[in-house]
Amino acid sequence: MDKKKVLTELFKTTFLSSMTANSGYAILSVLKNICVEKNHWFSEDQMADYIAMAQSTPGPMAVNGSMIIGYELAGWAGALTAVSGCTLPPLIIMSAVTFFYSYIIGNRYVELFMNGMQYGVAALLLDVMIGMFVNVTKKDKIYTLIAMILAFIYVRFVRKSVLYLAIAMVLAGAVKTVITEKKMENR
Repeated sequence: MDKKKVLTELFKTTFLSSMTANSGYAILSVLKNICVEKNHWFSEDQMADYIAMAQSTPGPMAVNGSMIIGYELAGWAGALTAVSGCTLPPLIIMSAVTFFYSYIIGNRYVELFMNGMQYGVAALLLDVMIGMFVNVTKKDKIYTLIAMILAFIYVRFVRKSVLYLAIAMVLAGAVKTVITEKKMENR
């Protein structure tokens, strides 16, 4: 596929995926389906890595994920195309909502539509969570699985800042890296 076709398909993909509304996870779920299953641009493992990178960088996750995917496919032109496709729909929708706000705010049908969207977004989030869990357990990496479970328990039951969890995970990752490197040196 030539670069122009890739850029066109990338724009359409990110443009349509950003129509899911509400969540970066929901957008990344749609992107995953299109990039891995439909177009076969990336493997499941590559996409999981890109999602992890998108989560760990500052800024909106959907934009970060789109930029990473675009860059991997077509360099800086791909990154710019993907970010444009991802940000245009929300920009257009928010501009329209702002313009018609006084008419929309009390509309019963708009309220019903928004309530219905919550269920769709919840399903997309569940799909991403299950996909990430399957990816972790498929590789038989017990350390990652334990970290994931402990992070869930911390977020769900401990009423402290998530910053402490992030610091603990960074330290745990550093310790694991040191241990792994020492094992490799001893071989």
